[in-house]
Amino acid sequence: MTVVLCTGDGQLLGALPPFPVPTPWWPEVAEVVEGCRRRHHVEVTVLRLLTAPDDAVFGGAVAYLAEVGGPVPGGLRPWPGDPTADHPLRQAYARPGGPARELAWAEAALAAEGRTLTGRPQQVKTWNLSSIWRLPTTAGDAWLKSVPPFFAHEGLLMRALDPASVPRPIAAEPGRVLLPDVSGVDHFGAGGETLLPMVEQLVALQLAFVGRTGELSALGVPDRRLDALAPRLAAVVEEQAAALTGDERRRLDHLLQTLDARAVALAGCGVPDTLVHGDFHPGNVRGTAGRHVVLDWSDAAVGHPLGDELAFCRGLGAEDRARVRAAWASAWRRAVPGCEPERAAELLRPVMPLLAALLYADFCAQIEPDERVYHARDVPAALRQAASEPVPAG
Repeated sequence: MTVVLCTGDGQLLGALPPFPVPTPWWPEVAEVVEGCRRRHHVEVTVLRLLTAPDDAVFGGAVAYLAEVGGPVPGGLRPWPGDPTADHPLRQAYARPGGPARELAWAEAALAAEGRTLTGRPQQVKTWNLSSIWRLPTTAGDAWLKSVPPFFAHEGLLMRALDPASVPRPIAAEPGRVLLPDVSGVDHFGAGGETLLPMVEQLVALQLAFVGRTGELSALGVPDRRLDALAPRLAAVVEEQAAALTGDERRRLDHLLQTLDARAVALAGCGVPDTLVHGDFHPGNVRGTAGRHVVLDWSDAAVGHPLGDELAFCRGLGAEDRARVRAAWASAWRRAVPGCEPERAAELLRPVMPLLAALLYADFCAQIEPDERVYHARDVPAALRQAASEPVPAG
């Protein structure tokens, strides 16, 4: 792993000698920062990924651009090109001086609440979808999350959600949110009965916005309803034509041609469009026994709520899937008597990978070329999955 250094005003300095880090996950940069401190006695803030293997999604030889926060070490090596040259799609937090501006905003927001820092902010993660810092304060840790413009709604939406189920931001504005620490653990790998309160919690959040989707749109939450996305789905399939086999393309074309009928059938199931979390899984639920909150609302959208059921079930075993599906269906039947949540989920199932392909394509279109490695392979992979799905009749 190589770290290329620059100054806060964008002057390229050179590269540190390569060194290994324990984590293989490219966005997780705390160990990169600590490695620079321990091995090379230099304070850095990682700005962005510069290079990574084209055939991997983690590990391998990677390089980062990092801003120096103190004395410049000797022995730097030349680095080809100019990684500090700006790009119109670069995120504000990935530019020299950008993290300092984000932290200054957070410190001002903390001061307004009577809180001050008690230690050095810790950079936890940075990539094309977010930048995350832990800030130790006089009232416990706070968490700064900065996001790209296409996720700018996250903090504003969190303010509008039930604080019993979603952390209430200390401060929020488009593209930034400052959150209190949430005690407990993230529930990656959870199973059994512990899953059912998560389902009830999310459905309650969704029910609160039935008939209020205009309020979500006013916050900048994107519209990902099937009928709204149909033309763009066709465009993504066309853009990826060279990566698809003839049979895959025929199956996708059939899926596209039946989208309108599928949307009509979906509406006939009686489950209304509302708030969709967009990345709901047990790992995005945090807390202790009897007190959980739902995190990470970047992917939130207006859409069909059963899409969250399908995403939540994806990583579960057969017994847990059956348990969760029954709980989800029961919750919606209580809320909307006579609705058909099971049929709605089956109608949605074949198009979920197609919707994922569009999401990844949108990411790639809105991030600079150096960081498209995070998502470029996901677009054709999702389309191939969509082409392999059995397609039930509407």
